[in-house]
Amino acid sequence: MQTELAPEFQGTPEGQEAEAILRKCVHCGFCTATCPTYQLLGDELDGPRGRIYLIKQVLEGKAPTRSTQLHLDRCLTCRNCESTCPSGVQYGHLVDIGRKIVDEKVSRPALEGALRWTLKEALPSPLFGPAMKLGQSVRGLLPKKLKAKVPAPQPAGEWPARSHARKMLMLAGCVQPSMAPNINSATARVLDAAGIEAVVAPAAGCCGAVKFHLNDQKGGKVQMRANIDAWWPQVESGAVEAIVMNASGCGVTVREYGHLLRDEPAYAQKAARISALTRDLSELLPDLVPLLKDRVKAPPGVVAYHPPCTLQHGQKLRGGVEEGLRALGFDIQVAQYESHLCCGSAGTYSVLQPELAFALRDRKLGHLDAMRPKAIISANIGCITHLQSGSALPVRHWVEVLDEALGLSARA
Repeated sequence: MQTELAPEFQGTPEGQEAEAILRKCVHCGFCTATCPTYQLLGDELDGPRGRIYLIKQVLEGKAPTRSTQLHLDRCLTCRNCESTCPSGVQYGHLVDIGRKIVDEKVSRPALEGALRWTLKEALPSPLFGPAMKLGQSVRGLLPKKLKAKVPAPQPAGEWPARSHARKMLMLAGCVQPSMAPNINSATARVLDAAGIEAVVAPAAGCCGAVKFHLNDQKGGKVQMRANIDAWWPQVESGAVEAIVMNASGCGVTVREYGHLLRDEPAYAQKAARISALTRDLSELLPDLVPLLKDRVKAPPGVVAYHPPCTLQHGQKLRGGVEEGLRALGFDIQVAQYESHLCCGSAGTYSVLQPELAFALRDRKLGHLDAMRPKAIISANIGCITHLQSGSALPVRHWVEVLDEALGLSARA
């Protein structure tokens, strides 16, 4: 696609990156076939090709409008279009650039702006945990919509006490310890059973995704640098062999630290090293299966698996969870239709765009329920919480199911 940047973007890092991405797009339209919002709304401007055109117009000097902002807001950033694109267009990076520029030029209504500010400041805050506990204590009294955002309290169980020569850093996350604490401890127990010690750096916090994708990119990068600082002593010394992520939404962000901080002399090399060491938990399954297989007592019945977009499209990791759990004796099934589509969670999207998010959730649950499973599993806290809000079935992280089948949670 031929572009002609406006003077204000010529020679700038964001202008140069955007222009390189735009020039790869041939406007073939393959992306529209797999875009969730285009399928729901049928509007060219609510598909990747239309949004690319809007961003191109802004970069070429056309003043963005509130309508431009809304079309970009309605993008889930699921990156399904990247999996479909034959030209390798990095749409996720482009839409981050476009949103930032548009938000600098277009004011938001006061209530909308306040909600977005509250989300980006509250979710990564240390106060989120106490607030969630308070909400859980009065959960039965909450209105239906708010109750759906407050999961029932969950015991975390015991953290393994053993030490191992093999060690891996693990990011606890910002909301997961409060909303579903068993995911982290189950991860530690499963790794412990395979002779791997999960190490959490206390100073590491939010991966930075919440702020970054709500257009506080400066604030998001502050959190990214803080995590690198927290992990660096153990990385530099060689004490850990990997940084394992059990939330694919965090994983896809940490894997991009090297790209996002590439222009910062003090952090570029460190960020690239952190990204290179980052592994989704499912990537460890080939090593875990032979070590755990004889100990797993997989329960009977179908378990439906929803692959998060941040795993299958963002990190390009497909099939690992299913293959690994099947090798351990589980009857894991993936929906026959639309397994590639987003469930509608998409970080804060389910709060900011509830109608679209719930339509996608119900569509996804329809396909999952068609398999008549006894449970639904996924690999990201956002997907799990969102799907659980509309399902009568238990929705869990796959590592919790494995932890249970190993009999580890019973000791917790």
